[in-house]
Amino acid sequence: MSIAITKMNYGKLVIGIDAEVELKNGKNCRGINFDNAATTPPFVSVLQEISSFAPYYSSIHRGSGYKSKLSSEKYESARKTVMDFVGADHKRDVVIFVKNATEAINKVAFRLSQDVDPYIKSVILSTSMEHHSNDLPWREKYEVDYIEVDECGRLIFNDFIEKLEKYKGRVKLVTVAGASNVTGYVNPVHRIAEWAHKYGAKVMVDGSQLLPHQPFDTKPSASSKHIDFLVFSAHKMYAPFGTGVLIGPKDFFLKGSPDYQGGGTVKAVTRDFVIWNDPPSKDEAGTPNLMGVLALAASIKTLSAIGMRNVYKHEKTLTSQLIQGLKKIDCIDIYCAEDQSQERVGIVPFNMKGIYHEKLADILAGEAGISVRSGCFCAHPYVQKLMKVEPVILSAVADHLPENRPGMVRVSFGLYNEPHEVGRLLEALQEIAKDRRRYLKMYS
Repeated sequence: MSIAITKMNYGKLVIGIDAEVELKNGKNCRGINFDNAATTPPFVSVLQEISSFAPYYSSIHRGSGYKSKLSSEKYESARKTVMDFVGADHKRDVVIFVKNATEAINKVAFRLSQDVDPYIKSVILSTSMEHHSNDLPWREKYEVDYIEVDECGRLIFNDFIEKLEKYKGRVKLVTVAGASNVTGYVNPVHRIAEWAHKYGAKVMVDGSQLLPHQPFDTKPSASSKHIDFLVFSAHKMYAPFGTGVLIGPKDFFLKGSPDYQGGGTVKAVTRDFVIWNDPPSKDEAGTPNLMGVLALAASIKTLSAIGMRNVYKHEKTLTSQLIQGLKKIDCIDIYCAEDQSQERVGIVPFNMKGIYHEKLADILAGEAGISVRSGCFCAHPYVQKLMKVEPVILSAVADHLPENRPGMVRVSFGLYNEPHEVGRLLEALQEIAKDRRRYLKMYS
């Protein structure tokens, strides 16, 4: 059964919005999920799609049966849905389905290493705000440098230009988060692409934190602002079942050998040679996650029906409400909220003086049924810089991995969150702030 979409019923589009959770005192209350940057709950439409298609689920490609043909048709149709959602070029680009954005980035890193001139020391230019998934895959294969961020965590664009000039054409790829998973800051990726292309570099955008929250366009391939590679994960877009997306130029994937090799990746094999399949099949080894792909396509259709600009406006209102409310609590330190003109998605990091970040997250869950995330969010260097962690402390962490490591509490919104939920969070924080010692004792 379909649900009419209005701003008043976004919550009805999501599974589990009314689920009750158990508090520390044994009572139950309606849970609030403010951990959407990690993963989102599924859309009703996604589970409906999976349930309705399940009787027809079959292997895709080369099967002659009705179910197999239908499965293949659904699978390939999903590529068009994905392309249209981000404005990709149907003739030039290819959509490769993977497990998640992490696998997609690793796939590009592997393939790009086969396309490097051995006589030129190629450079990957990343940024100091990246998730580990857009940092670690590059370290073993390339010389990596990082575009710096300022004291408030914003990308220093002049440093980017200086590094392009410093390496004088040696930059193979500029890889950047569309939005930070720590601060929510949205990067000017099309402006970055414009400058990168001037210096002969390609651009990859990690769209994991951006695509679920605002409109995105890869721009035509002829444009200097074109995004060459785009990756994102379905589980952050209200579609579980483990699917990710890699979009890039088909010509790039025609070259070289795939990182995973096996069934579906070849046209012909003998004991003496292998003829690889054309992209995207070449890079989708084994039986694909058809249900995950269908879930993603269904979620994209729902997001498109809502309108990504509407999603952005709704979450922006929640973010402003939270920041203004946190500023009224004396013992709260908010990170990177000074510049109200800085474009951001619905992510707000903070700490409460006198309460360790993990402990505060536990108290919010145990006392109010509110789920947030704490830690460094797989972006340790960025969080350490924002918190101004002293080098001596970093050395201690590296040597001993102490129990109380630096970190933050992160609130991250989904389209289904509501102002009254933000109000409940602020009330809970105010209550904790009034009697921190008692709550620390309760959760010691």
